[in-house]
Amino acid sequence: MTEAEKIIKLQMQELGQNARAASRIMAAADTSVKNAALLAALDAIDSTRDTLARANAKDLKAGEEKGLDSAMLDRLELTPARIESMLEGLRQVAALSDPIGEITDMRYMPSGIQVGRMRVPLGVIGIIYESRPNVTVEAASLCLKSGNATILRGGSEAFHSNQAIADCIRQGLEATGLPATAVQVVGTTDRSAVGELITMPEYVDVIVPRGGKGLIERISRDAKVAVIKHLDGICHVYIDDGADITKAVNIALNSKTNRYGVCNAMETLLIADSMAEIVLPQLEQVYSDFNVELRGCEKTCAFISGAIKATEEDWNTEYLGPVLSIRVVSGIDEAIEHINTHSSQHTDTIVTEDYGRGRRFLREVDSSSVMINASTRFADGFQYGLGAEIGISTDKIHARGPVGLEGLTSEKYVVLGDGHVLNK
Repeated sequence: MTEAEKIIKLQMQELGQNARAASRIMAAADTSVKNAALLAALDAIDSTRDTLARANAKDLKAGEEKGLDSAMLDRLELTPARIESMLEGLRQVAALSDPIGEITDMRYMPSGIQVGRMRVPLGVIGIIYESRPNVTVEAASLCLKSGNATILRGGSEAFHSNQAIADCIRQGLEATGLPATAVQVVGTTDRSAVGELITMPEYVDVIVPRGGKGLIERISRDAKVAVIKHLDGICHVYIDDGADITKAVNIALNSKTNRYGVCNAMETLLIADSMAEIVLPQLEQVYSDFNVELRGCEKTCAFISGAIKATEEDWNTEYLGPVLSIRVVSGIDEAIEHINTHSSQHTDTIVTEDYGRGRRFLREVDSSSVMINASTRFADGFQYGLGAEIGISTDKIHARGPVGLEGLTSEKYVVLGDGHVLNK
């Protein structure tokens, strides 16, 4: 280990120790105090807009010098509108119900004891993300409200912006008597810091990676603590036999073209054979207005002259752009089989007027969000009433789907007795 690596290791261990100590205080913090800290952080950001702008300007200048593309620079920029959005996000999180301490399923047992479950924080959450500095506020606010401590490692391209935002959050914590170390931003751009963060189970309970597939694959492979994640967003829309044509066209169009570079955009459209001749020509027209490249199976190409013949790889590809693969299937059986074979278990929807087939689709499609007659773009924490989300999970243990406040908590059993003892 080099001297530089030793220094990074010591720095990360110090962050971990501070976070672990802070997490115990945060777990016991009253809701009113946590809300006050969020609103104090809001005031700090609001009153230091010029400081944030200067810090962000440094990052933008450095990004331009490094040759970052226009899309990356756009995500990096803290415009006045984005700062307003950050402030509104803090207000919304402060207004959310606090899940911590909630006791559910309390019931009497034959022995006379009462048994229930209490919602508790996870502890210390490490969050690794790229580009967008406003994620610093989103992640910190959700962790704070859910009674967790967090260690944030943003992308090196947003280093100065993230540090300036973190300073505002620290001011909010200190103003209400909460430990400033409840929210810490890694103070180095050295990539080895990530390796340390994800291998400190004595200090970190959960890692949440937000970024490209390469980052998430690396974290999943190397982490020694639990990871909340999703790798791909290969989302499907299936247009069923007898579906309402207007609904089908609108949902298929919105699912693909509302935004391209998001994980809940449709990447594959499935159409029942009986509907292909009716729906495909209409979809060809509306997609052409958006310059969407269509790649289809043999039957699709017969109805859409401009479609490119799809390969097997297309069914397993998250395009994140104006490209769509289309397959004509015999019916719901083949649609479900295709989805469960090629889906990334993110979001899949059926367009149908048949209640029984819709219920079957909900039951048999193995994804974190399954829908009837709705665009895949609704798979979002805000749209689900969570207020905000820290990411989306396609895992099957703990959180699944959009991860909001409740997803950053766990449960423990609580028992109420009155001198009860167990007699064998």
